[in-house]
Amino acid sequence: MANKSENKPKSKAKKKMSLTNKIFIGLILGLIVGVIFNVLIPHSYVRDTVFVDGIFLVIGNGFIKLMKMLVVPLVFCSLVCGASSIGDTKSLGKVGGKTIVFYLCTTALAVSVAIGVSNIINPGIGLDMSSIKAADNVVSSDGTSIVDTILNIIPDNPFASLANGTMLQVIFFALIVGILLAKMGERAELISNLMNQFNELMMEMTTLVMNLAPVGVFCMIAKTFANLGFDAFLPLLKYMLSVVTSLGVQLFFVYMLLLFLFTRLNPFKFLKKFFPVMAFAFSTSTSNATIPMNIDTLEEKIGVSRKISSFTIPLGATINMDGTSIMQGCAVVFAAQAYGIDLGPREILTVIATATLASIGTAGIPSVGLVTLSMVFASVGLPIEAIALIMGIDRILDMLRTAVNITGDAVCTTVVAYQNKEFDKKTFNS
Repeated sequence: MANKSENKPKSKAKKKMSLTNKIFIGLILGLIVGVIFNVLIPHSYVRDTVFVDGIFLVIGNGFIKLMKMLVVPLVFCSLVCGASSIGDTKSLGKVGGKTIVFYLCTTALAVSVAIGVSNIINPGIGLDMSSIKAADNVVSSDGTSIVDTILNIIPDNPFASLANGTMLQVIFFALIVGILLAKMGERAELISNLMNQFNELMMEMTTLVMNLAPVGVFCMIAKTFANLGFDAFLPLLKYMLSVVTSLGVQLFFVYMLLLFLFTRLNPFKFLKKFFPVMAFAFSTSTSNATIPMNIDTLEEKIGVSRKISSFTIPLGATINMDGTSIMQGCAVVFAAQAYGIDLGPREILTVIATATLASIGTAGIPSVGLVTLSMVFASVGLPIEAIALIMGIDRILDMLRTAVNITGDAVCTTVVAYQNKEFDKKTFNS
């Protein structure tokens, strides 16, 4: 009897497969089926109408529409709850203000680095997807000035912005609502509870939709490669190179330069002491799981007061998603080049602003970064269908992104602690 009971959990564990693995399998199978359709099966009614432009198109685009359905309510609720959970910034004093500003600035720098590196590597050049571009996904070239773009962030009618999916206006309104809910406290307790419950509902809905991702990815990839064949391989490798290079620049140049400028500490010693936390984050691919280890390492090896780190590290795990923002910046350039869409200064500024603000509302559930990526795409009119190509290889890059995310949290915490005289230099130099 004991042997049977011991075997049951093992058999159940074997049956379980992570969503990431399912998506990856869907990608591989879709790639194989798509190449077979492209190379071995001649054009016919069954091939083109029934499968490529029938089954694959309907299921793939249906999944994309489900993702679009999530974007506005998910981002609005996440941002309201995230902003309200920060609390009254006055009570947090200098620590809260400096931390939030530092996180937002490094995220904006991360997106800028990603766009710059991607425009050098040009990951989407050579992948012509303009022939399968959706007709309603075209970037408007109305010549709106940068001043008007900034002013347009403020909505004339926030309900119209929610209905139309004007994301920068939705983000702006959500942040104001969240901050005021935190300020009002018990007076707005009913609304706060309602928003938190609706946010949990959206998380469940996101999980439900993402469970359909393997099938959606299979159909979208199969359709893409049935039309493009092997032409998509090199651009995907260049996209991965763009993300990895951008993450390296952010980690070894941006973070370490900021650490040295604000504290005059040795960046190499910092990386050596902090490396075990980075390795743990790489293996787990989750910022939340590293919070205890991050706080302990900062206190025992770096010299940061736990009074500072116990606030800044959990906050950073929620709102500081530089690695995710880098992925979004690279993905925007990749998609724009693949679909033959020119991004002007106005669109690039919009991407930087949207990805930076969206990092505040990135929820701690699997693959939600891909959902917020669709929001960034929508903000500049890029076809969301390009996410299918990125989704399958996202797991590999996600491990690196997480290591960069938690390192950014630690650098910010060290800088804030140093400037607030909550830093033990002897511990760092030991």
